[in-house]
Amino acid sequence: MKPVFKIENLNLFYGDFQAIKSISMDIVEHQVTAFIGPSGCGKSTFLRILNRMNDLIPSCRVEGSVHYHEEDINLKTYDAIDLRRRVGMVFQKPNPFPMSIYDNVAYGPRCQGIKSKKELDEIVEKSIKKAALWDEVKDRLQKSAMELSGGQQQRLCIARTIAMEPEVILMDEPTSALDPIATQRIEDLIMDLKKQYTIVIVTHNMQQAARISDKTAFFLMGELIEYGDTAHVFSTPDHQKTEEYITGRFG
Repeated sequence: MKPVFKIENLNLFYGDFQAIKSISMDIVEHQVTAFIGPSGCGKSTFLRILNRMNDLIPSCRVEGSVHYHEEDINLKTYDAIDLRRRVGMVFQKPNPFPMSIYDNVAYGPRCQGIKSKKELDEIVEKSIKKAALWDEVKDRLQKSAMELSGGQQQRLCIARTIAMEPEVILMDEPTSALDPIATQRIEDLIMDLKKQYTIVIVTHNMQQAARISDKTAFFLMGELIEYGDTAHVFSTPDHQKTEEYITGRFG
């Protein structure tokens, strides 16, 4: 398996505060990589480094390298807008646009210059099907996305991301606002999507990480404590702090 991301000696600062400390790791294609750790440990901050969302924070400064397909995305000459198309993101709370289900999914392709209704229809249908939502919404595509349930809204947000034809999908606690049934649907969807996409997920739910991920990274106070195959990290972790967190002794 070849790495999609190769991260070397990465540090991130908010002003004088160092939030990420000397992290090096590879993220491999067509796998689910889970980031776990207590609140405030740097998981979401690190996730946002992978598509340069932290650029939007004025006090943020990044040192070290993040190579995406052997190109350093932290170089000023790298096109961050194109990166965010190729590395899509799904947030903690579903955030559909206040428009129709159809227009939510078609929004990105339209911004990319696609005007043909036939082409947009195909993209919308394909994306919603990939997000396992088609059967539930195919007869109400012109209805407001705000009428959908929370779980349906999150799958719509995944469809909206898929419509941009990314290679990587970043997910920042995508099920934390959902009930157990909706969570199960999203987990099943993630397992299916990894056949076509590389997925990186931040989760507070260790059972979820154990169920759906191939690799797990444990973060603590901005440091990467342990990273490896999920089965190994959960059954025979190399570091005491990992074991203490997984067994619930802190966090």
